[in-house]
Amino acid sequence: MSKKEFPWYEIVDNNEPLLQGDFLLSCPVFIPVPGSEETQSFTVDEYDVVVMSQSCDLVLKKLDLVLVCPVWSLSELENKIAFLKGAKGKETLRQGNMPGYHLLNKSEVEEFKQDFTVVDFRQTYSMPLTLINDIAKKQRNRLRLLPPYREHLSQAYARFFMRVGLPIDIPPFK
Repeated sequence: MSKKEFPWYEIVDNNEPLLQGDFLLSCPVFIPVPGSEETQSFTVDEYDVVVMSQSCDLVLKKLDLVLVCPVWSLSELENKIAFLKGAKGKETLRQGNMPGYHLLNKSEVEEFKQDFTVVDFRQTYSMPLTLINDIAKKQRNRLRLLPPYREHLSQAYARFFMRVGLPIDIPPFK
């Protein structure tokens, strides 16, 4: 099978329902200010994000909060993580051996050409479904990650989330 049979992305317009794997640009993320419990203060940061909540829950409105994760271009993340500047770091990321990060392929889609993108599982945000839908509607078009790459992303998040460190492991057999 050729690569063309399994494209990574497509463009959808703002009339399409929001699905897992949809990218939202300049999404406001609300971050509580430590020590402000009495006044409910928060800051607002904007990130390009990918929707992580399951498509069936989004379409059937079975949730009030939508899980999103920030995405970075590989070059942006290289500036934050020196290990990624070298070929070994990039290969480690590509192989899925950097828990907390997931590499997505370049986008060659005309309106959304972009370099390799990295999903940051270490920053996960819950946003009200109504707000996320409003943000998606305001974007004329959005990039959507397609199967099986969307499911691969979800699986990578699950692997990151389900890690368990045991205080005492079973000793090796000799």
